[in-house]
Amino acid sequence: MRQTWRWFGPADLASIDDIVQAGAEGVVTALHHVPNGVVWTPEEIAKRQDAVRRRKDGSSSGIEWEVIESLPVSEDIKKQKGAWREHIASYKQSLRNVAAAGLEVICYNFMPVLDWTRTELRWPLPNGGSCMRFDIDDFAVFDIHVLQRPGAEGDYSNAITDEAARRARAMTEDAKMALGRTVTTALPGSTETMTLERVREHLSEYGHISPDQLRRHFVDFLSEVVPVAEDLGLRLCCHPDDPPFPLLGLPRIMSTEADYKAILDAVDSPANGMTLCSGSLGARPDNDLPGMMERFGPKVHFIHLRNVKRDGDAIAGSFFEAAHLGGDTDMVALIAAIVKEESRRRHVGRADAQIPMRPDHGQDILDDLNRRAQPGYPTIGRLKGLAELRGVMTALEHREYGIAGA
Repeated sequence: MRQTWRWFGPADLASIDDIVQAGAEGVVTALHHVPNGVVWTPEEIAKRQDAVRRRKDGSSSGIEWEVIESLPVSEDIKKQKGAWREHIASYKQSLRNVAAAGLEVICYNFMPVLDWTRTELRWPLPNGGSCMRFDIDDFAVFDIHVLQRPGAEGDYSNAITDEAARRARAMTEDAKMALGRTVTTALPGSTETMTLERVREHLSEYGHISPDQLRRHFVDFLSEVVPVAEDLGLRLCCHPDDPPFPLLGLPRIMSTEADYKAILDAVDSPANGMTLCSGSLGARPDNDLPGMMERFGPKVHFIHLRNVKRDGDAIAGSFFEAAHLGGDTDMVALIAAIVKEESRRRHVGRADAQIPMRPDHGQDILDDLNRRAQPGYPTIGRLKGLAELRGVMTALEHREYGIAGA
């Protein structure tokens, strides 16, 4: 695997110098300051490439911007409302511009309204560190008692609604508002942050959109952009829903193996692929991560390796961000499936035999606790995760003892 590192630009507390010292081979970043639906210009792309290429002292970093994460799909496109056709045209032009700059892999998602969703951003761990957590009872508090979504109670079991009511009674108004801010926090570096009122507006506009209709909108989008990407030699790869189950009554269409199969079959092209995120998909107990890697391998264009620990076996349940080798996903089995796919690609002569990977998320440990970096993206926690993953990769890829040479 090609070892990469996510960087949120010059304001990121993890600098290019840090990334070089971590041993990453490339950078994953995006033009987070450009509003969704607006064209990424050659000038802005070049500016970000130059920033990646330089250390603090101006010397060469020796690394490049290798993966885009992400080129956002606007809410207008997802809902097919407003300026959605103009936004698709802008997306196509952005694809042309990034291809001209030498970029090839573009990660994106098709999650409605909220990107990743958590209820705690710094949940305390027994070792003194912290991590992100999604608690289904706290989310029900937000949905029913903070957002006050009509009909929300019907989306939860009696046990969850009762516990949510108990927790809501015990919370101050400030605590409820803090929970609301946590749930609506946009992805670090995003151009869009949702207020409660804006969330309510989006929900009302999604009210008539079923999962099947949202899937049709997705296929319509791909039918427009994938031919352009294929002509340009680009690889688009959709990130799964996070968490991978319905929230707020919204349709979620990229949560399971069946979801991916439907989309990849509907627009069958080498340019239409998958971002295999083991943390997002692993939050759902019926997702078989090593099996998905084996079955979708030829169309996996980007990999996020992280782990979560689920509280139970419910499809829509609570979980926290575990150590990379310490959660419910068998990371050794998953990496073994990736190594086998890369070996197969080399055998058939694919130019993209080495799949870009990044250590996704991480627990806040050591000086991360003082840095207060973007939630989920601590420097030392991710470095620890990369070191663990690198050890597994090295063993499995060993020419004498590993499976790659078998």
